[in-house]
Amino acid sequence: MKNLIFVVSAMLGLWMFLKPARTIEVQRRFYLRINWRIEPVSMRKEIRNTKLMGVFLIILALAGAVFSLFSFK
Repeated sequence: MKNLIFVVSAMLGLWMFLKPARTIEVQRRFYLRINWRIEPVSMRKEIRNTKLMGVFLIILALAGAVFSLFSFK
């Protein structure tokens, strides 16, 4: 089960890295549904930060998977 979480997390991170504008739009629509309106001050910075979050999520997911595979109990 935890490996599924790592795989889904890595896929989400990859999506955030490859499609940052789409990721931002999904987030914006979600917040609009719960009665919040958000808009980035600088779209260029928002895209850069979304890509960095994607890379960070991929690294965390891979590290978690490796740790899970090699943990001894």
